[in-house]
Amino acid sequence: MAEPARFRNARRQLGRFAQSGDPSALARAVGHYVATGYGGATTLSRRLGSTSRAAGNLGGIVSTGQAPDGTDLRDWVLRTGADADSVMDAIVDSVRPVDGTQDAEATRDATRDALADLLGQYPDADLLALTDAQRDLVVERFAANDVFNRFSLDVGRTIIERAPTIAQAMQRLTQVKAFLREEVAAAFRRLRDSGSGTSGKAIRDITHAALRDAFAVFEGYLT
Repeated sequence: MAEPARFRNARRQLGRFAQSGDPSALARAVGHYVATGYGGATTLSRRLGSTSRAAGNLGGIVSTGQAPDGTDLRDWVLRTGADADSVMDAIVDSVRPVDGTQDAEATRDATRDALADLLGQYPDADLLALTDAQRDLVVERFAANDVFNRFSLDVGRTIIERAPTIAQAMQRLTQVKAFLREEVAAAFRRLRDSGSGTSGKAIRDITHAALRDAFAVFEGYLT
């Protein structure tokens, strides 16, 4: 059972951030979100097990062109002449099918945004045969996007309600996304530098470890 008012401290700091843009208030808000909202880094990373599983699915699809159910998406592209948008839709559907839940929609949005980010940096990338560096970027961006979407679902309304204007609220949300993205990417880099592999089934495990590492960093902002 969830603790009553478990996001109270996070919302209080997030309200201060929304009004002032103070990055230290944002750091404390995220720290409380992890520590008191979800009971710590280990618990939250376990609660976001679906993020790690989806990251594993995504990494496999963009590396091999094979969907988790065995469908050969490359063959489908050749048969249908699908354009880039259709390929992205097929990848999104394979990573997380529609099931009517907010979690599924958040993961689908995170997947599409990650693929769009990749194409922004590598316009000619083959989405069904990415290089290792391209795949790592997509997985990192997906994980950070999914965490941001979860954060927004839980406490994002506080920013919209407390920011002086709608324009500033949107700016603050962009800052939150950039903050989470930076920390999650840093956690992935630390694991890769330590020799952890990011291929095949290891993608799911390294995503779980990276999220746990990033959440531990967030908790540290409260000390």
